[in-house]
Amino acid sequence: MKKILLFAVIGTVIVSCSSRTGHLTGTLGRSAYHPQIPLGMVYIPAGAYQMGENDADVPFLHQTRAKTVSVPAFYMDQTEISNNEYRQFVDWVRDSIARDKIYYGLEEDDDATRYINYTDMYFDEGALEYVEYDPSDREVNRDVFSLNWDRKINYDDPDLVPLLADMYYPQPQRFYNRREIDKNKLMFRYYWIDYVEAAKRGRINITPNAYDNQGNKLVDEHRELETPPHPFTEEPQGEDLDLSNGINKKGGSNAIRGHANRQRFIIDEMINVYPDTLCWIRDFTYSFHDPMTNMYFWHPAYDNYPVVGVTWKQAKAFSVWRTQLLNNWLVAMGDLFVNDFRLPSEAEWERAARGDLELSQYPWGGPYIRNEAGCFLGNFKPMRGRYFEDGGFYTVKVYSYNPNAWGLYCMAGNVAEWCETAYDESMYEFSHDLSPEYRYDAMDWDPPSMKRKVLRGGSWKDIGYYLRNGTRSFEYQDTAKSYIGYRNVMTHLGRGARDFTKEGGEEIRSDIQLR
Repeated sequence: MKKILLFAVIGTVIVSCSSRTGHLTGTLGRSAYHPQIPLGMVYIPAGAYQMGENDADVPFLHQTRAKTVSVPAFYMDQTEISNNEYRQFVDWVRDSIARDKIYYGLEEDDDATRYINYTDMYFDEGALEYVEYDPSDREVNRDVFSLNWDRKINYDDPDLVPLLADMYYPQPQRFYNRREIDKNKLMFRYYWIDYVEAAKRGRINITPNAYDNQGNKLVDEHRELETPPHPFTEEPQGEDLDLSNGINKKGGSNAIRGHANRQRFIIDEMINVYPDTLCWIRDFTYSFHDPMTNMYFWHPAYDNYPVVGVTWKQAKAFSVWRTQLLNNWLVAMGDLFVNDFRLPSEAEWERAARGDLELSQYPWGGPYIRNEAGCFLGNFKPMRGRYFEDGGFYTVKVYSYNPNAWGLYCMAGNVAEWCETAYDESMYEFSHDLSPEYRYDAMDWDPPSMKRKVLRGGSWKDIGYYLRNGTRSFEYQDTAKSYIGYRNVMTHLGRGARDFTKEGGEEIRSDIQLR
């Protein structure tokens, strides 16, 4: 009897501890998410503001008009991306290429294998068994092993010099026989998802009547799509009916018409990451800027100055790399992905620049470009070209001058900043008032007018008009200038209220908690 009673008690406890209730509870066991501000960024809450010019259209450009828009919460870099930060990206690409070359060029000896993390055995998926690792086997897929990022590469190591020889300039191209990395070899391969293209319904057509210079028709392979028979024209019958194509049993289209293969929307690109240091000479005629070309990007004196000579495409590639750098670390720590780093939309940039001040002309809020002491409040071209009157000759350090109300530095002046938004004079007329944006991924054969991207904030060589919050400008996406930089944003996960720390879930007493 005692045994029966004991089993009954145990059974009751087991049933009471079960997570199955028969009710809709959602996935149980998920912990609340507590948002954290990424390092070097500030939080900008969701809100609405008056976008556009707050004063007369002085040059009569007719490209903006006052418009009330709402923007969700996001994080933005407190400063422009500096030379030192961008150099981390360049060095990562360089070291990745070097590690690949070291891996594939290793000789069969114990000393050389110190650059690889490996175990004595690995699982061969083809043979479905564990196989002993042979360092001389060049056919083994590199993905089986992880490259050792914890060990710093010594580029002067005599054992590695032959393996990395083709990363350097050849002898005829060397200056005073200096052994330098060939910047043209620093190619970064990255991926991004074309959500706009993926969201389109029905048949996706390639660009019609697009030809190259030789008269060959251009084909955009990732946009090709085979569509299922339309139910009203070529309705499938009986065994030919394929439910995976979005056709239900009665011959009608399902509400969700997903694409059969999302690989066509994962865009694979490759780009050289080294900034164009010659832009300092190219941007100015009959002007001496050789020292800036020679020293600006790599010398420690300019570590905290904004990176320039970076195209819109390079800035986008940097954003992808930065996203993977953070997300890979989060996963290694057992955490979840966060939103991607990216370039700001034009509406986000202006929201950030205004500093939560309505109808402000400049990021600091006032209608004037000097303070009460007569000092200039940004780095630009004052007084008909007296460049040094504001404290900076070219660019200045990214945390110069006072920040705006959000804590953002140099939102006016220093360097103009790339935005994700494609430039169109009538964008304010047709864009939505809910997180407005206009994106266009220009192809090589598109006319230059389709390759324009929005610039905001003005730069060290611009007059004061371009420092205004509502002033728009543009540059072509594949050009690099000595006065254009950028900063990243990341969309906030959650409601986006003023106090984002109370969005983890515990403060909402109405949450259903079933025990």
